[in-house]
Amino acid sequence: MTTCARAPAPSFGGVEVRARVHISQSGVSAQIRQLERELGAELFDRSARTVTLTVAGKAALEHARAALAAVGAVGEAVDEVAGLIRGRLTVGMVIGCTLTPLFEALAAFHAAHPGVEISLLEDSSDRLTEAVRGGAVDVALIGTATAAPDGLEALTIVSERLVAAVPADHPLAKKRRVTLRDLTAYPIVCMPPGTGLRAVFDQACAAQNLQPTIALQASAADAMADLAARGLGVAVLSTSMAESYRDRLTARTLDDAVAPALLALVWKSAPGPAVREVLVHSRQAFADCPGPRQ
Repeated sequence: MTTCARAPAPSFGGVEVRARVHISQSGVSAQIRQLERELGAELFDRSARTVTLTVAGKAALEHARAALAAVGAVGEAVDEVAGLIRGRLTVGMVIGCTLTPLFEALAAFHAAHPGVEISLLEDSSDRLTEAVRGGAVDVALIGTATAAPDGLEALTIVSERLVAAVPADHPLAKKRRVTLRDLTAYPIVCMPPGTGLRAVFDQACAAQNLQPTIALQASAADAMADLAARGLGVAVLSTSMAESYRDRLTARTLDDAVAPALLALVWKSAPGPAVREVLVHSRQAFADCPGPRQ
């Protein structure tokens, strides 16, 4: 009955059924007779030239189609898992940002699904965001000035204030409070456009009509810290970035740069099974890691 249920109800019997389900006439008849014996009722009225469903047949057909739908759902679920095992996952990571929990999440994901081929791509936050929107990257860790870029889902990992990092003998190191206007008197070392930290800094300055002098740009916090330590400019970093260089740089929170710099995982709505799984591992890895986050 379930085999014949794949064809529309009016076509049961004869050439129509044979053509639709690819079973010989004798095969169809034998299956139907067997089912009728098991159910103890005739499912088809064979008294006329055209075979039609009996009342019992119509009732059975409804349940047969429901059974087929359930079998189809099981098949889809199995296919989804099989696709995950055999699939590919492209993960993006903003240049210059190394977060151990992300690597731990990928390791846990790989251990659970060793058949998935994982690719890691480093790029600017802006380009990674567009790559996720376009489907070239499945999930990406980006720096951002907004909780969720337009059209994407997001999980905020880190939310931190901006700081000015300078050597201990720098004039700003002696101030208890440092503002954006204070920075305009000095050359600035900052991340390049397209990064979340730079977007936050630019927006904060624009809100006060300030135009600081960006003397040097670097994508890596290590490079920025080295440049600042050598007196080449004031490094604009996030709190945790500056903490890594406290042995050679003094950090002062920028009082009037209130909007935080964010690090977030972003992905498209309705993610596939691989992305859903890696997000589960990511949430766990970052939850287990102490540090500033929203």
